[in-house]
Amino acid sequence: MSNSPLRSELPPTVVFVAGFLGSGKTSLLLRAASLLSNSSTPVALITNDQGDDLVDTEWAVEHGADVTGVQGGCFCCRFSDFLDAAERLLDHQPRVIFAEPVGSCTDLAATVLRPLQASYSLQLRVAPLTVLVDPALAKEIYTADSDIAYLFRKQIEEADMVCLSKSDLYDGGTELPGISIQHRLSAKTGDGVAAWLDEALGGTLPVASQALTIDYDRYTHAEAALGWLNARVLADLEEPLSPAVLAGPLVDGLDEALTAAGARIAHLKVFDGAPTGSIKIAVCRNGDEPDVEGDLAASPASRHDLVLNLRAEASPDLLREVVESAFARLPPKTEIVNLQAFQPSPPKPQHRMVFSSEPSA
Repeated sequence: MSNSPLRSELPPTVVFVAGFLGSGKTSLLLRAASLLSNSSTPVALITNDQGDDLVDTEWAVEHGADVTGVQGGCFCCRFSDFLDAAERLLDHQPRVIFAEPVGSCTDLAATVLRPLQASYSLQLRVAPLTVLVDPALAKEIYTADSDIAYLFRKQIEEADMVCLSKSDLYDGGTELPGISIQHRLSAKTGDGVAAWLDEALGGTLPVASQALTIDYDRYTHAEAALGWLNARVLADLEEPLSPAVLAGPLVDGLDEALTAAGARIAHLKVFDGAPTGSIKIAVCRNGDEPDVEGDLAASPASRHDLVLNLRAEASPDLLREVVESAFARLPPKTEIVNLQAFQPSPPKPQHRMVFSSEPSA
């Protein structure tokens, strides 16, 4: 983004919503975007992923969102790409830009928010950093002694606002030692979303206020503990099927195969877009009831565009083997047009701005 003259006396606000894989970031942002759009506030969205073909982007487009993406790395490592994405969106004159970092990313305050405040305040007003926490995952790993648990805690520590997600599924009993929880949110019912938005956009809370000390070697090990797989399949079926009938068994079969292989699911998402309708199916841990959104009543169709994103504690080779076997069981005729299985590269931020008393990484 160039340091061009002021586009508006009041620059649009960029709201970063972080949180671990499966915490419900996309669902919350689409609910928030709907609320703002209903009040005639133009909204845009920047998604983020380590690879290509992102379910979240497909789902946001399906909901009519003005969306662009940063691929091939997190916002901190692709800061220039983030600026380019924001620049493209500014041409559409949004008043709010939601930005959804990769779910395995942390240290955003020092590597993204503070650089934006320091050099791009004429173009973008930065809102407080929101971090979403899935109560079930917090109960499982918050006090664990693993690299992934370390990453999870660091995400929470740097938040300006900590919000519990999926409040429609859990009671209010979740507590995080030493952490103040500002809001309990449900993207499904909308509970708490308006109040969170008011506070996030209100301009009264400090931004990037937490001095985070982080061990980048341990951060790297945490990301490397997860295998990532992104894939796209085009189907031209001999016998038409509805999106639910095609994608549902695919997700169930992947869950069963990953469980049998000892691969712990961090997030499994499938988008199926067909001319008759589309659905998104997500699973956040092995054996969970899938979360299904979209048109379950869509009529059978021959053409399907399937996008799959899988994050699991397993090697990329194992994920590739499991997914290719699942695709091979799909009805004919299907074509894998893209499949990437990998581990994220070590995080190397383009910028890191710390407090004067805070050690640099």
